[in-house]
Amino acid sequence: MASSSIRPCILCIIIVVACLLFQCSYGARKLNVLVEEQSPVLTYHKGALLTGPVSVNLIWYGKFAASQRAIISDFVTSLSTKGSDQKQPAPSVSTWWKTTEKYYAQSKTKFPALTLGEQILDDSYSLGKSLTDADIAKLASRGAPKNAVNVVLTAADVAVEGFCMSRCGTHGSSPRSKSGRFAYIWVGNSATQCPGQCAWPFHQPVYGPQTPPLVAPNGDVGIDGMVINLASMMAGTLTNPFGDGFYQGPNEAPLEAATACPGVYAKGAYPGYPGNLLVDSTTGASYNVNGASGRKYLVPALFDPSTSSCSTLV
Repeated sequence: MASSSIRPCILCIIIVVACLLFQCSYGARKLNVLVEEQSPVLTYHKGALLTGPVSVNLIWYGKFAASQRAIISDFVTSLSTKGSDQKQPAPSVSTWWKTTEKYYAQSKTKFPALTLGEQILDDSYSLGKSLTDADIAKLASRGAPKNAVNVVLTAADVAVEGFCMSRCGTHGSSPRSKSGRFAYIWVGNSATQCPGQCAWPFHQPVYGPQTPPLVAPNGDVGIDGMVINLASMMAGTLTNPFGDGFYQGPNEAPLEAATACPGVYAKGAYPGYPGNLLVDSTTGASYNVNGASGRKYLVPALFDPSTSSCSTLV
């Protein structure tokens, strides 16, 4: 059974032992926090990072429209396309992603080459509509067994353990085996369950200052919210794939490259305000990066290890 990244510290010993035997989750994209003032230092714990060619495989659980799948697959492509700087107008997803390379420079590990891999559809809800952490790990194992980040994406009508109560997404890894080892991510569509918690600033927040919601850049509050959380978990996975990479705090509830900068999307951010974002003159949508296929996205600030501060592109 996969260990939850939000278990109380009294279970730390149990979690360490369990992670040696079972699939284990580490970082989590917690419920919306409207900007926290902090100066974390993300320490390298000398563990293995991802390197070489790495496929990002998408496991779609539940019903997603083709247009919804395209929004997220284009985002992954924006991370993985060689020479994407030339194809994406500034500010770009690929430039945002380069901050994670600085962690690899510190660890003297070659940065991985990401590619969009398989897309696996399970629109028959083969494991039901209420999933545990163990179910997420089982779904993740349908992707590549090694040199991979397998991303489980659950539809709006799927309940997941901890979803909307303590987290919007999480990441972890499979146990070591003869067939290899893979990292995995889970992100849920919060559109009908908790958009005020997991899709802010595209929905009015449940807590904190009640500012009007912003227009989602791809016209889908749930999916654009998933992109924010997927971006956060991708950054955590690349810099802390197996629980012993770069992070601050306890291993079972770490602060990572994106989660160290909660609620920050642009310069000038403060509680209830994501920052001075770009606005599309035609649609009125707010965004901070351009991606593949002419897409626009909102991605979280990343903690820059070279400046020890949260870095934004706008």
